[in-house]
Amino acid sequence: MSEPNYAGNIIVSLASLPDFLRKPILKKRLMEFFSMSPLDKNEVINNALAAGPTIPFDNFSRLFKTWLEILSGLSEENRIIMFSSYLTAIVSNPQKLILFNLDGILEVYFSLSQEQKNVISNSVKKILSSLDENSKRVLFLIIPDMAKREFEI
Repeated sequence: MSEPNYAGNIIVSLASLPDFLRKPILKKRLMEFFSMSPLDKNEVINNALAAGPTIPFDNFSRLFKTWLEILSGLSEENRIIMFSSYLTAIVSNPQKLILFNLDGILEVYFSLSQEQKNVISNSVKKILSSLDENSKRVLFLIIPDMAKREFEI
C-alpha cells in the first residue's frame, strides 16, 4: 500500500492560490526541500511529477511560473540540486513527463523575463552537459524540439 501523496496534495493546493499567497508559501517549501535527505527529495519529486498532470493547466502554469521565478532567484547550487533531482527522476521514469503539456510548460518558461530565462537556461545546460549519453538519449526522445533548441540538447 502506498503512502498518501502529501507533496502532491500541497502542489494541488498551491496551484489554486492567488500569487500573493502562492509565492511565499512555495518559496518556503522550496527552501525546506534543500535540507531534506536524498530519499525525501526523491519522494517529493516523484509526488510532484505524479500530481502535476492532475492540475488544470491554467492553475499549473501559474504555479510552474512562480516556481521558475523563485528558482531563478536562488543560488546556482540550489538550482542545480532542484533541476538535477527532476532530471534524474524523469530519466528513470520518462513516462511521467509524457503526461505533461510540455509545449505549454515551455511557453510558461518563455514568458519569464530574459534575465530569468538566462539563469534557468544556464543551470539546465550545465546539468545536461554532465549527463551520460543514455540519459541524454532518453531526454532527447521526450523533449519537444523547441526545448531541445533552447537547452541545446
